[in-house]
Amino acid sequence: MAGKGQINLTWLRSFEAASRHLSFTEASTELGLTQTAVSLHIRSLEEQVGSKLFLRRARHLTLTEIGQAYVTTVRQALSDIDLVSASLFGPMTSRMITIKAPISTATLWLTPRLPLFRRAFPGIDLRLVSHIWTEATHTEGVDIELRLGRGNWTDAQSEKLSNEFIVPICAESQQGNIKEVADLQRGPLIHILGHEGNWERYFGANSCAMPLDVPQYFLDTSISAMQLVASGGGYATVLTRLIETRGGIASGIAPAGHTIPFPDAHYLMRRNSKHAVRPEVELFETWLREQFAQDTDPTELE
Repeated sequence: MAGKGQINLTWLRSFEAASRHLSFTEASTELGLTQTAVSLHIRSLEEQVGSKLFLRRARHLTLTEIGQAYVTTVRQALSDIDLVSASLFGPMTSRMITIKAPISTATLWLTPRLPLFRRAFPGIDLRLVSHIWTEATHTEGVDIELRLGRGNWTDAQSEKLSNEFIVPICAESQQGNIKEVADLQRGPLIHILGHEGNWERYFGANSCAMPLDVPQYFLDTSISAMQLVASGGGYATVLTRLIETRGGIASGIAPAGHTIPFPDAHYLMRRNSKHAVRPEVELFETWLREQFAQDTDPTELE
């Protein structure tokens, strides 16, 4: 018969870690305990609940059926405790999160929002690194990765965070010159490498042909394209979220037409790991989902 009284939280943490690693030794390394201590915690927990949670064989550890059922609830309960503690009281010590994101998303959309997270969770330090090409990215030491694409990657699980739209932009001083789509066809047209088909997509959505023999630029980032547009160098198609600011539209540029849906989206990547997600990482992921959900309706740009 199971013992009376409350279950020791330390025993539950040892049980949760051991269930992920299926190894008392690896669990002890993660928790900073001895293997003997973890084994004792598990035995004490089993005695209190009155059921075997693991099947112990030579060099092999598996969860029993009751253990598998129990660990799901235990893992969620421990996560809830960590999240509530961090939300109500803030982190007790400085903790670092490393975020990786496409360079234009990182610079134009995410960075301006980071002070909001910092004010809500002042004890969490943030490190932001960026990349141009998703294929070239590495994830060692990265806690949170954002990608822009179709969600068909095979190296990690992906969670869709957004629906994206593109809009043509011109220099703010030239906005009065753009009366119809045909005015954009005169160029110069600015293309962003990796998204060279956007102008053809935009003209096609407006029943227009891609113009021939028009002056063109090819740049590697939306940031460079927006700077060239602002200087009066031509027209570009960019994600609507990249030109939105908390005060309106980014300085020096203006929408030059209607928005159209874009097939790519932003995704939160999650790699398979035996290690539990740190509570501060979960806090940032939740905050990130909220930021994407709160964005302006892109039709308001038109």
